[in-house]
Amino acid sequence: MEIFGYIRVSSADQNENRQYDAMKELKIPEAQIYIDKQSGKDFNRDAWTSLTSKLSSGDLLYVESIDRLGRSYDDILVQWRILTKERGIDIAVLDMPALDTRKDKDLTGVFISDAILQLLSYVAQKERENIKKRQAQGIASAKARGVKFGRPTEKPPENFGELVKMWEKKKINFAEILSQTGLKQTAFYSRLREYRAGMWR
Repeated sequence: MEIFGYIRVSSADQNENRQYDAMKELKIPEAQIYIDKQSGKDFNRDAWTSLTSKLSSGDLLYVESIDRLGRSYDDILVQWRILTKERGIDIAVLDMPALDTRKDKDLTGVFISDAILQLLSYVAQKERENIKKRQAQGIASAKARGVKFGRPTEKPPENFGELVKMWEKKKINFAEILSQTGLKQTAFYSRLREYRAGMWR
């Protein structure tokens, strides 16, 4: 039997140390701790895919909590069933001792753990939906107050039109016009399209 750990945080700037420390306390080899830094909306994650390809019947997978597995009710139940019932892999959820498939493998134990799993999976998805709703409300409120989102537009210099004409007549090359306008390539072409469309002349 091999033991593995799975860690997930929702974004690259979130800290996984708390989950990692919990896995190290269980003496899980570092090479068998898999970390994803992305949303739990589905299971299309690199580390998860790599992990599940390594798991074999009789192995044990630790996860700190159900919402670290994911936040989609249906997907969590499907993944749990595939791993535990079809592939014979045990899963232990650290913050919910009742969700440990090594224990109570009789009918009553399985029924209770399945019921708890469904409840926690529902809560995980509901929380994701609530987070998205709060984010949408916050963005709408900010927009109503005039807050601008996205990258600020890079403004061209006042002589942009003259520089464009010189560039078109090959009096200056592309590197020179980027240098003189102070724009990056993508921003230059965006301002060029606006200029040619007469949007700000």
